[in-house]
Amino acid sequence: MNSQRSKLASTLQNLDGRSYGNYKQIRGRYEFGPVTVFVDRVQVDPFASPSKVRIRINRAEAGFPTDITTDRADRIAASDFLFRVGNEFLHHSNRRAIILGRPGQEVLERTNVIIDDEGFEARLLVNLPARGRRILGHQAADILTRDVPELAQAMFVHSNLARHSSGHESRDSSGDASGQSSSDGSGEASGHGPDGGLREHVQLHRDQLELQNHLGEEGLLAFIGNGAILPRRSGDSDLPMDSSAVAFTSPSSLEHTVTLSSGRSLTGMAIPRGVTVIVGGGYHGKSTILRALERGVYPHIAGDGREWVITEPSATSIRAEDGRAVTGDDISPFINNLPSGTDTRSFTTTNASGSTSQAANLVEAVEVGARTLLIDEDTSATNFMIRDERMRALIPADREPITPFVDRIRPLFTRRGVSTILVAGGSSAFFEVADHVIGLDAYVPQEVTAKAHELVGVDADDLERSNPDQRTVAGSAGPDNTEHESVDTDESVDSGGETFTTPQPRTPTAKALHPSSKTKSAKAKGLGQVQFGKAFIDLAAVSQLIDPQQTTGIAEALEYMAEIFDDRTSLTEALAEVEDMLDAQGVDGLTGNRDHPGHVARPRAQEIAAALNRFRGLRLVE
Repeated sequence: MNSQRSKLASTLQNLDGRSYGNYKQIRGRYEFGPVTVFVDRVQVDPFASPSKVRIRINRAEAGFPTDITTDRADRIAASDFLFRVGNEFLHHSNRRAIILGRPGQEVLERTNVIIDDEGFEARLLVNLPARGRRILGHQAADILTRDVPELAQAMFVHSNLARHSSGHESRDSSGDASGQSSSDGSGEASGHGPDGGLREHVQLHRDQLELQNHLGEEGLLAFIGNGAILPRRSGDSDLPMDSSAVAFTSPSSLEHTVTLSSGRSLTGMAIPRGVTVIVGGGYHGKSTILRALERGVYPHIAGDGREWVITEPSATSIRAEDGRAVTGDDISPFINNLPSGTDTRSFTTTNASGSTSQAANLVEAVEVGARTLLIDEDTSATNFMIRDERMRALIPADREPITPFVDRIRPLFTRRGVSTILVAGGSSAFFEVADHVIGLDAYVPQEVTAKAHELVGVDADDLERSNPDQRTVAGSAGPDNTEHESVDTDESVDSGGETFTTPQPRTPTAKALHPSSKTKSAKAKGLGQVQFGKAFIDLAAVSQLIDPQQTTGIAEALEYMAEIFDDRTSLTEALAEVEDMLDAQGVDGLTGNRDHPGHVARPRAQEIAAALNRFRGLRLVE
């Protein structure tokens, strides 16, 4: 046995039966042949957070091809693959004391497994064993000197991948003519080739990113590949539905084919920029499509069924959210002339109504660069969305503070370049402002735009003339703080002549994220909540937050931004700084590049902003 391995094993065996605090003696670095083990932090008692351990192998010992582990995007995909290999190894070998984290159906940038210029590293959480508060030294020796190095060999030695990978997400994804994976989506398949499917996993990720870039180049919002399986197995499972699911087929009028640089040809439904309304009877699949588009901002693993559901990356889901806090939002395009005289150009409340919260969610999304809004009438406030003719006749416009979204949806596009994909099953109000209407019948989509326009007496040519250039994004500043070229149009928002002018930047105070009650670092509480001081930020309604590790990332981002705000830096400028840092340093940068940062996944700027905007202690420079 390696001398350092023998030394660690002997130390642990000698600690057998002693009080738990003596485990602290094993902190340090150990060389087990090609595997380096770092014991970075030792838990103080059996009921505390697990100990932090890292395993590392250098590139020469790992033997991975450089062509799929050099590019930043490739490293993210390859790290995700190795993360899944490690999970399979731990699961099948029943190594329950070792925690690597749990992957989902999406590929996220994480701290769990990283690839850098020097080598490969996994960050583990290890529950050191005890009986009561007494050390079980022999079991601990097995975990740290046998199980942990074996995990490193399974994950990080290229020649071992075929043996330790079941090809969980990496089965042949070359696809049929539609570009869909030939897998049945069950998650059980054999690995491919000597690397267990690593190369296919990386290539799929490359192709997904290329297709997402293609959307922007072609003036498209989203793509759903023919053959996609959109329904999920159950309400508490993100796995694909079984063979009874109806595979997606594009309407011929919206069918689009693209050939990627890998040679893969994809055919499916492309949704252009503008206003798209999805209609159909109840239980016919409207909301299922919208949920898939929400998740389409993330790449998916092979066999998921949504590999080729790709949405432009800034797309943001908007809904009503009664009771949320709002700080300094300009909601005047939607809510104005309040009886109280409150200025809605900088509106603040601790208890927003359904309509006010939805207006705030929308303007906040646009503020941080959303170019696509995803809206379902089922989760919307009716009085925010529409007002019928009889209600307009009964309540004069000068007595109604709310201008419904149906009156704003087109100028939001023509003046600000912000598109909308909307699910509507109970009202035809949006037909006359829609560029495209997609009808679902037993999960099969058809384009019904002409019929919808005929029903409401709309001339499609008039809509076309009001549209901006399909390759121009107008008047919205994203997290990079760059404002896109404005659309040259005289169309106003309403008869009052108000337009969607760019609102004043919101600038948090220097002490905004330094409340006096905050004595500990921000902490994620599961998927839907962040504790910040004594305050709890509720993220339950932020539907594109998909992994608790992203919530941890948001908590870390809030800590990072607390040091940026200086009474001069705007919210969007701070977000841009965070994004630049993440692009340069990876998710480790959020944690101050600690040796063992824990398990953190990268959140989108949209979700970081959502958390900041829901923080009830947020204060702005006046």
